[in-house]
Amino acid sequence: MIIDPIRKNTINLLVFGAVVLAGCSAEENDEGPEENAGETTEAVDSVSEAETEDWSVEVVAKNLDVPWSLNIQEDTYYMTNRGGGVIEVSGGETEGLSLNTSDAVANEGEGGLLGFVLAEDFADSSEGYAYYTYRKNDGALVNRVVAVERGDSQWNETEVLLDDIPGSRIHNGGRLEIGPDGYLYATAGDSDVPSLAQDEDSLAGSILRMTVNGEVPEDNPFEDSYVYSYGHRNPQGLAWNNDGQLYSSEHGPNAQDEINVIEPGTNYGWPEITGSEPAEGLEAPAIQSENTTWAPSGTAFFEDTLLVAGLRGESLYAFDEEAEEMTAVFGEEGRLRDVKVEDGDVYLLTNNTDGRGEPAENDDRLLKLTLDE
Repeated sequence: MIIDPIRKNTINLLVFGAVVLAGCSAEENDEGPEENAGETTEAVDSVSEAETEDWSVEVVAKNLDVPWSLNIQEDTYYMTNRGGGVIEVSGGETEGLSLNTSDAVANEGEGGLLGFVLAEDFADSSEGYAYYTYRKNDGALVNRVVAVERGDSQWNETEVLLDDIPGSRIHNGGRLEIGPDGYLYATAGDSDVPSLAQDEDSLAGSILRMTVNGEVPEDNPFEDSYVYSYGHRNPQGLAWNNDGQLYSSEHGPNAQDEINVIEPGTNYGWPEITGSEPAEGLEAPAIQSENTTWAPSGTAFFEDTLLVAGLRGESLYAFDEEAEEMTAVFGEEGRLRDVKVEDGDVYLLTNNTDGRGEPAENDDRLLKLTLDE
């Protein structure tokens, strides 16, 4: 179906009609088969050529090495490389800088250097925050949130803000964002131990909230706890609308991917419920993918529409909350890891070199999408 561009809230925006998505088999969903797993998975063929033509596309950077998280500061683009570095693009030039960490980054499975966000005063302080996976002395994979600072030719970890977030080869979560309240938020997966998502004393399977100094905010829902919400499987996207309401994307077990409206102290049900199952005391998602898959990762608001980067879905999706519809609005570029909106344009990170995609020439790329007049 061709989607019609219409104007909404004084800017160019697509409001999306229903799109029939091709089904996927009821296998382990997430991002797709692990590297060298000997398993193949069909992508969801959900974006027509006509829909893709609604956008003008510019390649901002190419030949990026497994980028994960995107930040934009003035005319410079900052991206994490899952192996442990920071990619910077400025003036058409791409530079890879090392990030010196207190423990070596474990680039294993879905782990590695994941979330990354610049401090609100980055232009003056050169500081930011990162989320990465590492191995403890006993061999266990765990994740941590750290403060980082850009030096003359490299980035350096300056302080560990939160440690011992349970990790695994899969389900590490990893998204970092600074909320409109000035606090630092992080998504933590269930570390492939579903029961941890229902344990209020565990950091796994949760959305975490802390000060930028790594302290527990006094108004967090649980006393002396970083846990802001729990019952999550593998959340990888955080975004706030213009009213300050938090939304999160989450990978489901057998399709049934979710978009959740996040309220403090709320239990989102995994693994007790999946999809739209009702249960007392457990919050169902705002929308879920039923028997198809988006494998949603990064999210961003374009005015009042939530955009979602899809990995196995290989599409950029838009959530029309009023119509309760999720629609693919851009594709044909393979796996998409992150999305940002800046000055009315949409920026996308492809993720075809992560071992689960089929890299094309010049992958991975940073794309700039402008909605055609």
